[in-house]
Amino acid sequence: MLIDLPGFIAAQVTGRHTSLFHEDFEEHQPELLRRLQGKGVLVIGGAGTIGTAFIKALMPFQPARVLVVDHNENGLTELVRDLRSGTGYEMPKHFLTYAIDFGEPLFEKLFLHEGPFEVIAHFAAHKHVRSEKDPYSIEAMINNNVFKTKRLLELASKKRPEHFFCVSTDKAADPSNIMGASKKLMEHVIAAYAGILPVKSARFANVAFSNGSLLAGFVERWMKQQPLSAPSDIKRYFVSPEESGQLCLLCCALGQPGDLFFPVMDAKTDTKSFSDIALYFLHHLGFTPEICTSESEARSKTNLIKNRKWPVYFFKSDTSGEKTIETFFTGREHPDFSQFKTIGVIPTKSEVPLLRLEAFFNELTAVMQTAGAKKSDIVNVLSSILPEFQHIEKGKHLDERM
Repeated sequence: MLIDLPGFIAAQVTGRHTSLFHEDFEEHQPELLRRLQGKGVLVIGGAGTIGTAFIKALMPFQPARVLVVDHNENGLTELVRDLRSGTGYEMPKHFLTYAIDFGEPLFEKLFLHEGPFEVIAHFAAHKHVRSEKDPYSIEAMINNNVFKTKRLLELASKKRPEHFFCVSTDKAADPSNIMGASKKLMEHVIAAYAGILPVKSARFANVAFSNGSLLAGFVERWMKQQPLSAPSDIKRYFVSPEESGQLCLLCCALGQPGDLFFPVMDAKTDTKSFSDIALYFLHHLGFTPEICTSESEARSKTNLIKNRKWPVYFFKSDTSGEKTIETFFTGREHPDFSQFKTIGVIPTKSEVPLLRLEAFFNELTAVMQTAGAKKSDIVNVLSSILPEFQHIEKGKHLDERM
């Protein structure tokens, strides 16, 4: 049995059959065309869900050439097959993909030889809260989300683009986990470089069924005839993949240096719990949920699937870093809601000078490289530059969950 994911997302996750950003996207078509037509575009992390959606949103505006960089070779292969097999995409003659990590020296070689690029869009990131389980995973996440991004900005300053976009997250607003803190640090870097480069960013809702997400995991569990498992007390805002690409393109092309875009959504009407979506998903596929009280019970009842019953296990969240609901901006920020109908804009100025950031990064690196450094040591040093970072520590991480 096949599932129409876009249809399911519209009906049961976002509740929107038309893009949230439809009016803004349509209204700004002429300006988007003026700023993107005939341009050279570099997309970093373009094989991921949001990067792919950005490329699809970009194509109608006729860029002259598009280069896509991602360390995921299989993802790049599927991206090309998807674009060339789909309808409605005007592929530029010069469309190339490269399975390269954007932190490698080879990427710098490609950037300098193939540039300049008028548009740079950066989506490569560690996006999972589970990536804070120990000092090794934390160092990898901070290196990718912060240090490599800073080096990319330094590289771009040698051949200044017209537009530069970096993706952020709603978890950067008063972060409670290290992933969110790393993205808040990235936002500080962006603000510090906004006087040098036309760099801007967007804070995101969860992208429904994005690669590696819990909702995408529902599809994997279904295909493998394994139980579904989800927290019952966590609600999130959701956007569709199409909406994610449109938000990023609008921010990239129309935002001012330092701007943070975010979707205007309502906590009462625009949030869904993961457990409810799991139930909708099973009902959509014609299965009756079999509620279990433990992971072991759920695993033991997969034999019921042949009778159109599916074992599910819901639990109260007990892992580090999880808020019950996220926000897109804080009480200290002052969004502008006048520019767009469905998008808020936070104009940001550098709160932390670049020299101070560099000194802090040296301190952070020293802590991470200290033999025997603990997660709490890294949390403490992050808190010294991010006073709004209130880490939720529960002594358990998501790799310990089904």
